[in-house]
Amino acid sequence: MNLLLGIDTGGTFTDFVLQSDSGLTIFKLPSTPDDPSQAIFQGLKHFFGQQLPKNLEIIHGSTVATNAFLERKGARTLLVTTHGFEDILFIGRQNRKKLYDFNITRTAEIIARDLVVGVKERILFDGTVLRQLGKTVGRRLRKICREKKIESVAVCLLHSYANDIHEQVIKKELASLHIPVTLSSEILPEFREYERLTTTLINAYLGPVVSSYIKRLVSQLDNTVSLQIQQSNGSILPAANIEERAIYTVLSGPAGGVHGAHQLALEMKLDKIITFDMGGTSTDVSLCDQTPTLTRDHQIDDYPIRIEVLDIHTVGAGGGSVAHIDSGGLLKVGPESAGARPGPICYGFGGNKITVTDANLILGRLLPDQFMGGTMQLMKQKADDAMKKLAMQLRLEPVAAALGIIRIVNASMAKAIRAVSLERGYDPKEFCLFAFGGASGLHCCDLARELNIRKIVIPARAGILSAQGMVFAEPTLDYMQALFLRGDELNTPVLANTMKNLVDRGIAETKTLYRNGDPADIHISRFLNLRYQGQSYELCIPYEKNFIELFHQAHEHNFSYRLQDTPLELVSIQCSLTVNRKKQALPRQKRSTHRKVEPFCEQPVYFEHTPVNVPVFKRADMASGIVLAGPALVVDNYTTILLPASFLLEVDELHNLIIQGLSHENSGS
Repeated sequence: MNLLLGIDTGGTFTDFVLQSDSGLTIFKLPSTPDDPSQAIFQGLKHFFGQQLPKNLEIIHGSTVATNAFLERKGARTLLVTTHGFEDILFIGRQNRKKLYDFNITRTAEIIARDLVVGVKERILFDGTVLRQLGKTVGRRLRKICREKKIESVAVCLLHSYANDIHEQVIKKELASLHIPVTLSSEILPEFREYERLTTTLINAYLGPVVSSYIKRLVSQLDNTVSLQIQQSNGSILPAANIEERAIYTVLSGPAGGVHGAHQLALEMKLDKIITFDMGGTSTDVSLCDQTPTLTRDHQIDDYPIRIEVLDIHTVGAGGGSVAHIDSGGLLKVGPESAGARPGPICYGFGGNKITVTDANLILGRLLPDQFMGGTMQLMKQKADDAMKKLAMQLRLEPVAAALGIIRIVNASMAKAIRAVSLERGYDPKEFCLFAFGGASGLHCCDLARELNIRKIVIPARAGILSAQGMVFAEPTLDYMQALFLRGDELNTPVLANTMKNLVDRGIAETKTLYRNGDPADIHISRFLNLRYQGQSYELCIPYEKNFIELFHQAHEHNFSYRLQDTPLELVSIQCSLTVNRKKQALPRQKRSTHRKVEPFCEQPVYFEHTPVNVPVFKRADMASGIVLAGPALVVDNYTTILLPASFLLEVDELHNLIIQGLSHENSGS
């Protein structure tokens, strides 16, 4: 079998999971933000030395696209649109996040206004050509590209989802420049001009950046090594021609974590989970009810992207989140992060700002000589000295200041979990909290208590679960097409025939891309985007025989009512094609008859203002069936778990830690 290596490049650490015949092997090291590939090649050297094996397949999740967009370091991009509609990008939807804030500032522009060009043409909503594209358009656009030193072009013409003839002509005219051209009719052939335009523009803006990074990576890899990229919907794509789908990598890393948690939940026969991924830079949460939640209403820095992504809510709350005092004298935590370099003060890399990790160390919740499996010594004295200065400004004791930092960051993360559960009609009590990422184990019990969640699962490889999710991800391609049908028209052959043509196109491209000649290995999912006639929003419904009833049920769940006698309106269709791959079972361990484990030391830990001596256990010493009652600390290579006095921990056969509150445990027995 192929060796599968999942690589998750985060803002603070880069994680590796290698799947081979002998099982799963893990590794973690600090990221190299200036050039993420440096950390990747350090990891490859750790596993394979100087020679990479020929049967190696790498699945890579990266923050390159996200960071490039947030920092506005994308390619110099020209936007071509229909004359008279050049200001769509800047007008937007005119929605205001803070309605009564007179000092609100606009989100940074993607491109300047002088990089938007209108061309005289017009296509109607039904695809009819009202005005032909001028014959000199190509010459004019080529001249503009040369004069403005354009690196990428986005083309979004009015109603091109219904007829793409003019967009295709422009692409052909620009071919001689040898720069990437993104067409809205290819990336998002749907109506709604603003969303279609921003999606097209962001893809063009990020394409050269992502492509350049991937090409540098591939050039240093052996030609026999296969490279796949993690998509934002939890699946993977070949690295070849990734610039054509760069926008699909915007949530690359977090998506791997949600997919990994869902795969593990399936093994454990759990169908309702909330994923809680707390890393060094941010916290990502997502809700999975039977399946991961997908959305096409995602925004990045207030700009909508209308592709299907995992519904992940991100907050600037991680181990590296910086604590500071605002202008009113209040203690704040995040969203600024110390990152990998200089990192928290206790890392000793030159950081001088107190972070959540520093606070946990001061409170005794981290062991200085056990961090990163003992390969990295934390400098507690430096953190103590800095905390004293911060506490003095707050007129608090250092321990009180550290506890305050923890409470504030916990409140931020609890708010994020409520956003994906309570605010969408789901009760967190009915879900299991899947806590992973390097910092989650120190905070998950506090969050469970705050949200009244009864069960926590800390996976066996919690510190690198995103990379593990990438190893188990499957190749998937998504296709969509605008199709307007209403009422009785939904029962005509038009819908079935159009869907068949879309699926046939997807099968042909999937076979070509993956050299897979057996249709039996391709799983096809079909969906309809439906709404009640007159509505301005739609719901994505599986295309099954009873799709009308499924729509009514989904509408009632989301909005608490149904309009049984109101005609339905179809606005678009979509399909997903997944190439099925054999998956290796996760390692299991028989339950041990010896149910005791001895701590290797004791550690004073602050839960409140007085320290409590708690036993410290090594996770590697804890066999399946072991049960622990808090208070305790459990130290793993890449994460530490804080077990308060009111919680009970048990190790299952997959070596996951199952944590429950004692009150819940007693009430159920």
